[in-house]
Amino acid sequence: MKALSIDKLQPGMQLARTVVNDDMVVILAENTLLTKAHITRLSFLNIPSVYIKDEYELSPNYQSVMAIFNRGNAFAAEYREVIRAVNTIFEATAKNDEVPVEKSQTLVHDNLAPMSKQSGVIDYLYSLNHMADDVYNHSVRTAILAGVIGKWLHKTPDEINELILAGFLHDIGKTKFPARLQSRRAETLNEDDFEVYMQHTIDGSHLLNANPKIPNGVKLAAFQHHECMDGSGFPFASKSEEIHEFARVIAIADLYDNITTEREGFVRQTPFTAIAKITEQMYTKLDPAISVTILKRIKDAFLGSKVMLSNGLTGTIVNYPSDFAEHPLVRIDQQNIIDLNQHKDITIVEYNQK
Repeated sequence: MKALSIDKLQPGMQLARTVVNDDMVVILAENTLLTKAHITRLSFLNIPSVYIKDEYELSPNYQSVMAIFNRGNAFAAEYREVIRAVNTIFEATAKNDEVPVEKSQTLVHDNLAPMSKQSGVIDYLYSLNHMADDVYNHSVRTAILAGVIGKWLHKTPDEINELILAGFLHDIGKTKFPARLQSRRAETLNEDDFEVYMQHTIDGSHLLNANPKIPNGVKLAAFQHHECMDGSGFPFASKSEEIHEFARVIAIADLYDNITTEREGFVRQTPFTAIAKITEQMYTKLDPAISVTILKRIKDAFLGSKVMLSNGLTGTIVNYPSDFAEHPLVRIDQQNIIDLNQHKDITIVEYNQK
């Protein structure tokens, strides 16, 4: 990859990075083959330079290797290894009624924290969310998302690691669940089973409180991640500042993963549905300050993504009309942009990671 000034560009060159303007609106997407019209447009918009793929990146050998050993595949391979370690931690907790804290902290430091820092991690997680909806997979994905959010909130490295540990252990109380409830969604449960389901926050708190080495925020995240800012949550209908910040972060990570994972009776939704749900709940159930930061950063992450709409059209995410808009603008072609906020009957049903 090399940077070239606009006056050095030639038709046929291929973009190595998406080009956006100061308003974060996509001008040209990564992998675009430049034409004279593209180059003229870039010059007209006063774009000083762009990144172009070099000869090595365009070679057949490089393309073949990247198809097999791309970063997404490497992430998936590490994820599978992590799940094996997670199984042993959760099984040991269920058997011994005690959380292997040192093993959990080592997993966070050596694996989950580095994974949360990888460029493209949001896309990678979505591509993995068909693998399993059990507590092991959900805990790992929530932990990685918590690490991403911690970075977006400008937390210190130590605070980020604690947030990741909080995400990893937030559902540790489910090790006491009967097997029939392990992968059930709360909204599908009858009254008796829901009482059992709510108990996992208290059981998790008891397990973690037994160990003085576990940070207080991690303990409270397990206890309070189903509490809501408006007092509508459980187990004790805590509200607002009564809920620890870590629990408020994990609540959003937990919601995002639940929406984008296929579960019993539910087809997984795209990240854009999760974004809309966070926007909808940001002044009721969720922490508004944390939500605003997450929405800003995650919306930026999806600029340039190719999407398919429920009406059969395909296009590119080019922007969100405002910071608080639930849905994006989708460019269908050079003349047509659909504002999904104005067309509630049209939804994004599929997207291709950039």
